[in-house]
Amino acid sequence: MSVPAVTLKDVAQAAGVSISTASRVLDERGSFSTSAAAVRVRAAADELSYRRNTAASSLRRGATGTFGVLVPRLSDTVMALMFEAIERAARTRGHFALVATCGNEPDDEAQATETLLDRNVDAVILATARVDDRLPESLRRRGIPHVLVLRTDRVSPSSLGDDEAGGYLAMRHLLDLGHRDIGLINGPTFTSTGQDRRSGAERALREAGLTLDPELALTTGYGIEHGVAAGRLLLERAHRPTAIFAANDHLAIGVQTAARLLGLVPGQDISIVGYNDIPLVAQLPVPLTSVRTPFDTIAATALDLVTSKSVEREPIRRALPTLIPRASTVRAPL
Repeated sequence: MSVPAVTLKDVAQAAGVSISTASRVLDERGSFSTSAAAVRVRAAADELSYRRNTAASSLRRGATGTFGVLVPRLSDTVMALMFEAIERAARTRGHFALVATCGNEPDDEAQATETLLDRNVDAVILATARVDDRLPESLRRRGIPHVLVLRTDRVSPSSLGDDEAGGYLAMRHLLDLGHRDIGLINGPTFTSTGQDRRSGAERALREAGLTLDPELALTTGYGIEHGVAAGRLLLERAHRPTAIFAANDHLAIGVQTAARLLGLVPGQDISIVGYNDIPLVAQLPVPLTSVRTPFDTIAATALDLVTSKSVEREPIRRALPTLIPRASTVRAPL
């Protein structure tokens, strides 16, 4: 049973003012009043989770032609590539993309989203959602158009790569090269990317009659420094793996660094596969084999989802990735 939307009249009644007074206080174009009445109006609006109808209805009216994009940080190459793809897709449709960063804390994420909504964006595009993130549920409840990109909470409209298929391609490639002692360095389990890439890798192993060795499977963050630390743990073992699937390129770069610190040569002594195929990895001293994420396809689909009236029929859409073999993977030693 749906909950009736909070109206301006509800806010005015709760604050004990007229509707016109509440409207003036909540109109961001007006001056910021600090009167007692204005303080009561803003407090009532916050308590009732009221939002000016502009944010929820602007998509239907085509009011601003602007999409708000929320990313943890633009220093993350994948996030920067994703935003650039969204901006290109929006521009080709005569729209504009506005980006905000929020880090990893849920409160900062919620605040950054409100900042975007206060700019009257037509919809919010989230590249931040954890599987257990409460923000998408809040946006659904409030009727605010939104879509998740690169990951999904399994409920809200989502546009992402098929990470299960990508994990399968990465592991299948190493198996086809004859590797059997294969390490997996995965991202956080609270992300759909981490869950799905591992699931695909395990499917490839099962098809080969193998299982993932728990001692060779590590879970960590997605940064280069995480790859260095996890790579050392695997490569310093007495019986080290002959190949490692790192579930993003930053992790794989970290593994390459760890290998060199230990006197190993990537592409000779150890095979390494990354994920996303960011531009840097093709230019490394040992170019990295990686699973390419189709950022432009994901971006275009995301805009389709927030402008479509038939999202309910297929709210989660996955674009197929591609394996790009390079010098970092070689046949297993005999």
